[in-house]
Amino acid sequence: MKQNISIFVDESGDLGLKDKGKTYYIITLVFHEQENDISNELNKLDKALAELKCPQGAVHTETLIRREAPYEAFTPNERRAIFTKLFFFAKNCNISYKTFVFEKRQFNDEMKLEARIARDISQFIRENLTYFQSFSNVILYYDNGQKQLSRILNTILATEIVEYDVRKVKPSDYRLFQVADLICTIELMNKKFEEGENISKSEQYIFHNKRDFRKDFSKKIIVKRFDSI
Repeated sequence: MKQNISIFVDESGDLGLKDKGKTYYIITLVFHEQENDISNELNKLDKALAELKCPQGAVHTETLIRREAPYEAFTPNERRAIFTKLFFFAKNCNISYKTFVFEKRQFNDEMKLEARIARDISQFIRENLTYFQSFSNVILYYDNGQKQLSRILNTILATEIVEYDVRKVKPSDYRLFQVADLICTIELMNKKFEEGENISKSEQYIFHNKRDFRKDFSKKIIVKRFDSI
């Protein structure tokens, strides 16, 4: 039996349906088989971020893109550089991920949205149950950002896997949790470009345009998708 597998979970958006606009709720699960050492990549990332004078702590990609605290003094090129360093850390680590995208306007009731989330994640776990059961332990890392999602995840794991641990995380403590946040942002941009939505100036500074975004980020990270391993 293999060593532990860690699952880092983050989301973009929220489960509320008050916003009648075309918005998305995105959940990303990042999987790290703990026998795969990523310490060298971690050291490289920490050194690169220090050279860029990136504030210590977690890199929050949406805050970084919007030039909000603590990134107010950083130029567009500096913020893109920080984003890119975290991106290549994700690309170079021996990890995989699975993202679930929900278009909120398709639901007229929050309970129906929660049910759809539970169904889709449960189906994914069941389809790959042999893989997850090959590990001595499954450890879920989540910051309990949204109680509904925390409840859904715990119910699914208790039903499908049974034996698992939960760790409440501080984003600053785990780079792979920050990677989950980064992938949520990339998947959100994918949806915006696919749907032809207008992107903000802040997003243009980081991603430039659809062609550059796909060339520089989207096409490079897709090889890490769980169904690609």
